[in-house]
Amino acid sequence: MTSGKIRKFRKMLSEAPNYEVWKGAALELDFLEGNVEWKEDFVSDLYHYELIYDRLSSLRQYHQQKDYERLKRALREGLHHDLGNMGSAALYTRSRVGTKHLIEEYITEVCESLDFLCDQPVAGVSDEDKIPFFRDTLTSYGRPALLLSGGATLGMFHLGVIKALWERGLLPQVIAGSSAGAVIAAMLGVHTDAEIPEMLNPDNHHLTAWKYSGVVNALKGQGLMDQAQLRACLRANIGEFTFEEAFQRTGRSINISVSPVQAHQKARLLCGYTAPYQLVWSGALASAAVPGIFPPVTLMKKDMHGNELPYMPRLQFVDGSVVSDLPIERLMHLYDVNFTIVSQANPHVVPFLNRMGDDEKLALAGLPFHLFKSEMQFHGRGVFDYLRKRVRPELLRQVAGQIYAIMAQRYSGDVTIAPHYELRHYRRMLSNPDPAFVRQLILEGERATWPKISMIRAHGKISKTLERCIARLRDRQKRHKAELRLISSTEPV
Repeated sequence: MTSGKIRKFRKMLSEAPNYEVWKGAALELDFLEGNVEWKEDFVSDLYHYELIYDRLSSLRQYHQQKDYERLKRALREGLHHDLGNMGSAALYTRSRVGTKHLIEEYITEVCESLDFLCDQPVAGVSDEDKIPFFRDTLTSYGRPALLLSGGATLGMFHLGVIKALWERGLLPQVIAGSSAGAVIAAMLGVHTDAEIPEMLNPDNHHLTAWKYSGVVNALKGQGLMDQAQLRACLRANIGEFTFEEAFQRTGRSINISVSPVQAHQKARLLCGYTAPYQLVWSGALASAAVPGIFPPVTLMKKDMHGNELPYMPRLQFVDGSVVSDLPIERLMHLYDVNFTIVSQANPHVVPFLNRMGDDEKLALAGLPFHLFKSEMQFHGRGVFDYLRKRVRPELLRQVAGQIYAIMAQRYSGDVTIAPHYELRHYRRMLSNPDPAFVRQLILEGERATWPKISMIRAHGKISKTLERCIARLRDRQKRHKAELRLISSTEPV
């Protein structure tokens, strides 16, 4: 009887049309498989439960007593990412929804205490005085980032990942993308929260990015596909914003990877810090310029009068996935990123990902394949590293260099969300999708994300709360200054 129910609810998981249905089935499975008791028992050798319990008790006491100063000091000195190993992946593979209740209670208490410190009026403490505390705590604690891989048309999968995170309030402020992921990151980065439902609706998308231009053009180095068609598509979906303007409009930090063409040139990460005046669509166009499919791109910028001009016209860039599909290290330096959520849709990468969690376990039967794969990657990198340095002619040397760069990269994050590809997916990866196919990919992205929500929440909820507190304080500070100016202007001279 129990096994029949388990099969029923597992089927519901795989076919769930939304998160509510998926979560209901997942909770039933947690009950049937005995995971509820595991979550309620806070004792475990997987994390330092005594430390978490002590921190939780102190925060609750100071919060209940409304002891502003002690609560502030306790958070400032004791708030660390992954405290007591509470973010360990092993704590999020036992059950489908949630983890140890002690961890969930601690995170909830931290967020409620931060909101209390932010919103509670305190004599002699202004909003301006509070901002340094939250800013410094966020810098110390760190924040998550969402990284979107390449994947051509199949990159629409990323929209489902974005939708699942946004609906749960877990969408990071830092978004990075390469190739197709750069296009989706750019679209997200220019839409406000109020506009996200509109952005997620395929009926509102300009979906004709691909137009065949012929083998002759490809042999001339002009690409197999018409870049003018892709450019028009990107400008229609992204608009004419610079990276700086996009951040000012949405508060999201777009980061786009582009790869070099010429020698003595390195991969770049375009963002509001490194390329404030460059046009976002131009960065996405360069990042999507797959060698052989599209020609290299000269980046475009706005001058101080809003005119469109080439940025460093001697330099050209191509597909960001080639050298830096996931620019994790660069994001760590720029934004204090301490946790990465990777949406990996690259067709050449997905089949080789190690899938851990959910109903997929790394069994001994799979060990020979993983050992073989590791050996192939190791020796393959060595071969192409040798070829890129020594082989002639130049074309072969460049091809060997590109293959080496692809093989030498890391393609996963702290949480990796990936689709399950079938032949039907590969057949459509270089074609213009219709809205129905985009909706299908969005649902696949959502379903792949839902099992990861609990772990993402454990790592990201505190950072998101700190960001929201800073935003509220700055908003109140602006309103207060505006009110003071209004009072000053109405006073009699």
